[in-house]
Amino acid sequence: MIDEAQFFSRTETDIGVVLNAVQKEAVLKTEGPLLLLASPGSGKTTTMIMRIGYLIKVKQVPSHKIKAVTFSKASARDMTARFQHFFPDLTVVDFSTIHSLAFEIVRNYLSQHQIAYQLIEGYVEPRFLHKKQILRRLYQTYNDEVITDDQLEELISTISFIKNKLYQEADWEQVDCTVRHYVEIIRDYEKFKERGTSTLLLDYDDMLTKAYDILGNDAAVLSNYQQRYEYVLTDESQDTSLVQHKIIELLVKKHRNLCVVADDDQSIYTWRAAEPQYLLDFKKVYPEADIMMMEQNYRSKREIVSVSNQFIKRNKNRYDKNMFTENKAEGEIHIRLLPDHTSQTNYVIQAIKGAEAYQDVAILYRNNHSAIILYDALEREGIPFYTKDTDSHFFSHWVVQDILNFMRLIHSPHRADILERIHTKFNGYVSKQQLSNLSGCPKDSTVFQELQRISDLKPYQVRNFKKCDRLFKEMRSMRPEQIIKTIRYDLDYQKRLSEMSKQLGFNFDYLLTVLQTLEDIAEREATMEDFARRIHRLQDVLKQANQAKNAVTFSTFHSAKGLEFEKVYMIDLIEGVIPASTDESQSQLEEAVRLFYVGMTRAKSHLELLTYKAKHRKDVKTSRFLQDIYQIMNPDETLEDSSKKSAYKKVKNRETLNPNAITDANELKAGIDIKHRVFGRGTITAISNHDIKIQFTKQEKLLSMTTCLEMGLLEHV
Repeated sequence: MIDEAQFFSRTETDIGVVLNAVQKEAVLKTEGPLLLLASPGSGKTTTMIMRIGYLIKVKQVPSHKIKAVTFSKASARDMTARFQHFFPDLTVVDFSTIHSLAFEIVRNYLSQHQIAYQLIEGYVEPRFLHKKQILRRLYQTYNDEVITDDQLEELISTISFIKNKLYQEADWEQVDCTVRHYVEIIRDYEKFKERGTSTLLLDYDDMLTKAYDILGNDAAVLSNYQQRYEYVLTDESQDTSLVQHKIIELLVKKHRNLCVVADDDQSIYTWRAAEPQYLLDFKKVYPEADIMMMEQNYRSKREIVSVSNQFIKRNKNRYDKNMFTENKAEGEIHIRLLPDHTSQTNYVIQAIKGAEAYQDVAILYRNNHSAIILYDALEREGIPFYTKDTDSHFFSHWVVQDILNFMRLIHSPHRADILERIHTKFNGYVSKQQLSNLSGCPKDSTVFQELQRISDLKPYQVRNFKKCDRLFKEMRSMRPEQIIKTIRYDLDYQKRLSEMSKQLGFNFDYLLTVLQTLEDIAEREATMEDFARRIHRLQDVLKQANQAKNAVTFSTFHSAKGLEFEKVYMIDLIEGVIPASTDESQSQLEEAVRLFYVGMTRAKSHLELLTYKAKHRKDVKTSRFLQDIYQIMNPDETLEDSSKKSAYKKVKNRETLNPNAITDANELKAGIDIKHRVFGRGTITAISNHDIKIQFTKQEKLLSMTTCLEMGLLEHV
């Protein structure tokens, strides 16, 4: 046994850990409830590990009497490794997720009562039912159509939300879900799990709700776990749901030795049923609790910490913390107001090229689809990257498959089987009965020629089939980008997407984003075959984009929490993205602020905040959060004021730009010959306020004039 002084002196000598005053106080406060509010980079994991070590070495608490609940399996593994590093002579404490603990409670209870059960989520052997199979069948029953991947994910998220909130069936309708008949589907799903087979079926969320029920209704089981764990610690508790909090409450009800480590300013999962208000009401549940604030940031340079701290004060429903740092260097925050979305991609690529070590760089964004075009650009440049949370559904999305099927029919116009997949997606007005007459379409004909041979057609049908036949023939000689535009507008595909969105509750803006991203990828491809190969190539790259030793990290703001990088680029900082158009209430706006704050505080020394004025030739607005950041840094002016002074800082120095580049718009006139850095020699055919149309040898391109001038892409021939 050692005393308090020996404990701290030995850890300082053996592993070099020196705690500040607040961290030390948190380690020493072992009895009763404690809420430890830990700002980003404040050393919360070190403090937790030291607290556990203190309990064992000084307070003589057996390791098996301590339970540490983590947010994820990765966190559990990390904390286990850290504990073993700090205290190699001690038995490892039980670090696990709340789901793991809950499953242990449920499994033991069902085994004791001889109740057979089967997990239906995660990996399930083919001979057993899977949660998704059950939901697909129920959706088909109620809606008489196949559920899409997006709808299935929304349905699964809704079920999880309901259970984590402990909602009763009468409350289900208040949940925001666009899936038709979701209440009936969920009701039947729950009944089927209980009585649909001879075995009780359980999904991941059932582990939590059933564990809560067992602890609440079986005094013997509850007493067993209360005696088993005399000290409980929970990490990342700002992201804990109501049912998870309730389970912990029951476990510590007898001894009340609970240490909750959290940061209300980093609560970003309310859409997953997280309960940040629980932290603000902590004293209501535990009136005798101590609340401590770890405000010293060891991660980031001074300017990043100072600006982030001022920005988060925009929120009012929070504990009044003041994050600070004693790091000497100032650090760098740069705000880039770029001409358009393409300029953002070009800027990021050029900036990353100059990085000394790719693993020090992270690109952060709110939505996964923001990264797709950057994946494409980095892969073309041969820059290795790792994606924290791959948007694995993007390239398998039905809109992507629709476009590829259109191209397949363009290439093989006799393929009636392909027409069958897309005949409801454009203005062909082909009926199922008419499709049945096309099974034997000869290879030297087209499906639209064969349709014209059907008897009893109306005159408008004949005209329509002729038009489609003509358009599909014309598209054979087009470049992929123009083909997609023709599909969108001349074949009314985009109009059909709008109609489907209204009928089926799809997110039309997201569907448009998918289309526009495909156009961006197609812009650099010469043929349909090249485009299809590029799509499949990117799909393969993303599957293999595992963490490498020297690779740029891509991550959403959500998944970046807990990570840190020397350089961070936050992209797509525009209204409608962050905050999102759906962030309407005060609580939603405050969560969006917290999300932005999480992104900022990932940066150690260099933070770049990127926005732009236009996307796909439509004006967009800079995020109001970025406006706030700018005014924190420049109290006497707005971001718009700065743009008049050329806020855009070129990636390359003047001396490294092409000295012959055209930088004055007055030098550009219709009819003159120019040379483009990527597309080669061409002739300007038209000029507007924002765009310039150039006829190159094999193609005509519509380009952003601002981008061409800013990036030095054009020169006189």
